[in-house]
Amino acid sequence: MKNNYIKLSLFFLLLLFSCSEEGIDEIQFGTVSGRVVEAGTFEPIPNVKVFSSPNSSIVFTDANGDFSMIDVPVGDYSYQAKKDGYITKFEAATITNAANTELVFELELSTSDNKPPSSPVLVAPADNAVNQSIQVNLSWTATDPEDDTLVFQVILKNDANTNEVIYPDISETSFQLSNLVYGVKYFWQVTASDGINDVVYSSIKSFTTADFPATRFLYVKKIGQNNVIFTSDDSGNEIQLTDSATNSWRPRKNNQSNKIAFIRSNGAQNHVYIMNPDGTNIFKVTNSVPIAGFNSDYVTFSWNANGSQIIYPNFDRLYRINTNGSGLLQLYQTPTNKLISECDWSADGTKIALKTNNLNGYAAEIYVINSSGLLLTQVITPVAGAVGGLNFSVSGQKLLFTRDISGFENANYRQLDTRIFQHVFSTGTTSELNTQKPPGTVDLDARYSPNEAEVIFVNTSNDFLSTRYIQKYLIGTLDTRVTLFSGSTMPDWE
Repeated sequence: MKNNYIKLSLFFLLLLFSCSEEGIDEIQFGTVSGRVVEAGTFEPIPNVKVFSSPNSSIVFTDANGDFSMIDVPVGDYSYQAKKDGYITKFEAATITNAANTELVFELELSTSDNKPPSSPVLVAPADNAVNQSIQVNLSWTATDPEDDTLVFQVILKNDANTNEVIYPDISETSFQLSNLVYGVKYFWQVTASDGINDVVYSSIKSFTTADFPATRFLYVKKIGQNNVIFTSDDSGNEIQLTDSATNSWRPRKNNQSNKIAFIRSNGAQNHVYIMNPDGTNIFKVTNSVPIAGFNSDYVTFSWNANGSQIIYPNFDRLYRINTNGSGLLQLYQTPTNKLISECDWSADGTKIALKTNNLNGYAAEIYVINSSGLLLTQVITPVAGAVGGLNFSVSGQKLLFTRDISGFENANYRQLDTRIFQHVFSTGTTSELNTQKPPGTVDLDARYSPNEAEVIFVNTSNDFLSTRYIQKYLIGTLDTRVTLFSGSTMPDWE
């Protein structure tokens, strides 16, 4: 009996040993490798703790953000990447026998302990500064406890209207304001953001721009494909009045209304507009009947003395309109169906000078009518060559104009020898002003100076391709031709 018991015990021990050996042989392993990077930038993050649940092993990323684990038993795991300052990231993984499983962790910065930036401190211009330029450089200071990158925005308001302008995404602690309005008080504020915390605001400060300077000259310059209106004082300090994105030309100032009228393209038509002397408050005067003629570069209009009305041509008809856009009235129609290109209204309102021409701008004549459309006098009967630049003297007793004495005519309306003439109504005589025009040039767009002792005009080469100069000349004297502005046309001097 005893021997049987011993034999049975040995049998069970052998069976148990055999089963244990078989279980050990069945355990399988794989490997895990990967990288930990910063979300968004994908920069590697070193010294990140990587471990799993169920627990296999714990490793740390190297300088390249890489890690690896060997002899990981097959199975399903949840791996974690953890480092102070970052939000812990979890990745699920299934480890298979003799295979490598790759993991990539994109860690986001933790903002739980991040502190907001300081409120910006406005430095310049000083609070309540006055006489500032219409280009103002704003500056401020701001710091962040963690040296986070800050993004600023400038908030700008003014006391002239309710507009609020925001300039976003500023990376520096300064910003250049451009194209401000003269004589306006501005209020400005700066915000700062670190992209993590709430935006912080500076206090509000103010500055006032200088009053609009005293300018008397108006003219046009070409910027790209557009005509742009400028004004200047006697010292040549120039200010742009109209936007270079619009086509605006032929400025005329009326001192009594303190407004500037001009022509502007509006779709396929041209219309008369008015604006303040500083270029603000632009208003479209004409609507149903646009200003039109044989060539828009040579068509003109005219104010009445007090600035309440404007006369302008529309092909063979002359219209009058109030400057608020009301009261449109046809004053005159040419009896020969010629086109009206230019007009001027005497200060006393009794005379209107007209220049008419055919479809090509030629066969020009100048005559004067009254406000009822009755012919008063003929200044020029139809002549060959270009004629233009009508302008009454203040008294209405003289009329200034230009004429190409060469009589040249072509499809491009080129002029070869255009000179300035003056007609005196009391004597009925017309004579050339001896401006000593250089040979090979033309004088265009002549107008009286405010005191009528001088004339202002455009001089350029008769190739019509060279630079154009605005010049002035003292009537009745020699060697007094002076250049005022270069690259400019269509002058007005009030």
